[in-house]
Amino acid sequence: MLFLVENPSADCNRDAGHVSFPGGKADTLEETPIRIARREAEEECGLPCADRDIPPPFQLEHLCELPSYLALTELAVRPCVAFLHTGDDTSKAEESLMPRLEPKEVAAIFSAPLTKFLSDRDDMGRDAKTGSEWYKGFWGTWFSTRGRVHQFSVPRSTKNGNAAHDIYKVFGMTARMILDTARLAYAEDPPFEYEPHIGDEDVLRKLLKSGRLSAEKSPGSLMSSDDAAIAAKL
Repeated sequence: MLFLVENPSADCNRDAGHVSFPGGKADTLEETPIRIARREAEEECGLPCADRDIPPPFQLEHLCELPSYLALTELAVRPCVAFLHTGDDTSKAEESLMPRLEPKEVAAIFSAPLTKFLSDRDDMGRDAKTGSEWYKGFWGTWFSTRGRVHQFSVPRSTKNGNAAHDIYKVFGMTARMILDTARLAYAEDPPFEYEPHIGDEDVLRKLLKSGRLSAEKSPGSLMSSDDAAIAAKL
């Protein structure tokens, strides 16, 4: 099972230079998470929003939505999981479908085996080539709670021979969502430490109760450590 992630370019205000999934904010309060995900995937990497426009023999199957995660920018992020396939494994999307990138938002797009994110090492022997560890992790404080920060160094194909730059670093909330998706998909636990819960619904509920996460956020109204501490006690 493979998945796609994107690397927003420096011209994009959202997570410039970071690896992330296609996504964005709702245009209206009525727009569903899967509709937002489909619209953003079409805008950023050319995956048709309408099922009828997906080139045969491919089809997109909406599998589920994960609980919401809390971003550092105080936004709730709802991951939508879908499977792009032919139904009979006659062709692979990463080999047969050519993405159409939005240059103002996307610098690159790449794929990696989902099952790899359940491992603490790259058993394909590419660590020596990149000079980077496949997995790194540490515990930190996240909105007044203890949280695990993950980082995966995904090797990429290159012709310049510069091994020091031949990786994509997947970390933060993106890495956590990938890990949680892999845990659910394969019903397996990784060999490294991780947070057993999926998403941040409890933290989000407390922040809403404390008056944070309003529909309209004032510029510069970043949440302070005191705000997080107050919400954690609710």
